[in-house]
Amino acid sequence: MQHSTNRSGFARLLATGTATLAALAAPASGAATSKNHRIAFHVDRNEPAVMNLVLNNMSNAATYYAGTGELFEMELVAYGPGLHMLRADTSPVKDRLSSIKDSIAGVTFSACNVTKLGMEKVEGHPIAILPQARIVPAGVVRLTELQESGWSYIKP
Repeated sequence: MQHSTNRSGFARLLATGTATLAALAAPASGAATSKNHRIAFHVDRNEPAVMNLVLNNMSNAATYYAGTGELFEMELVAYGPGLHMLRADTSPVKDRLSSIKDSIAGVTFSACNVTKLGMEKVEGHPIAILPQARIVPAGVVRLTELQESGWSYIKP
């Protein structure tokens, strides 16, 4: 009989400890969870469907986080053939980029300078990047920096 009592005592102790841990891990009722979501989007294809998909993803994420009151930052990094997305002369989505930049705070568009210089060499003329974008030294390096800083990586 003593053996049975020890088992039920252990079970009660285990249940109490588990309930205590669960209560400590759960956020307090009504407490705001303030998390800053940081999302890096990668575009390396010159495909309007991909460009529109990434802009849809950015808009949807912004709408969601604005609705929850949570903070967010988003950065789109374009390189290789994807740089056309941020080129003033070839972007099929320049109006959407302008609209998103104007309406959503915390959005950055980054254009790869390595790709830009390569395109200029091949095409034989300077390439203008849209005013909503900034030039970064190398797109792959920028994505690496973002990921190493804890940003979530999305490639549509």
